[in-house]
Amino acid sequence: MDWTHYRFRSLWTLPAPPAVVYDALERAEDYPRWWRQVREVTRLDDTTGVIRIRSLLPYDITFTARETRRDPAAGVLEIAMSGDIEGWARWTLTADGPGTLARYDQVVEVHKPLLRRFAVPGRPLFRANHRLMMRAGRRGLAARLEAV
Repeated sequence: MDWTHYRFRSLWTLPAPPAVVYDALERAEDYPRWWRQVREVTRLDDTTGVIRIRSLLPYDITFTARETRRDPAAGVLEIAMSGDIEGWARWTLTADGPGTLARYDQVVEVHKPLLRRFAVPGRPLFRANHRLMMRAGRRGLAARLEAV
């Protein structure tokens, strides 16, 4: 097993139709306004930006995100990531009654030296840290959607 390889899936039930959720998720530069663990998003051009995140554990992860798929009709947003982590992430949105089911899939390899050094003993903490970050993101986006 490669201890620096991670595969994540999160499911968020959100109180708005898919088109509204899609509009919020496609504006990555707004994430720090509703997702406190997304500390900074710096746009480089129309399809690329640098993102810095930090959850409960005391380390930042910085990566370049490059859009690889933007398909509003299918409800799909996908990026390729390089930097402290390398891989891809995808949002897939589907109607769920009057709201939306947002599925987040991510497959990454960790390149940050600190996280590689502690890959084996830290793995359960790193996974828990990711779960906490995703839980906070769902709450933040749900609150933002309800306020609009």
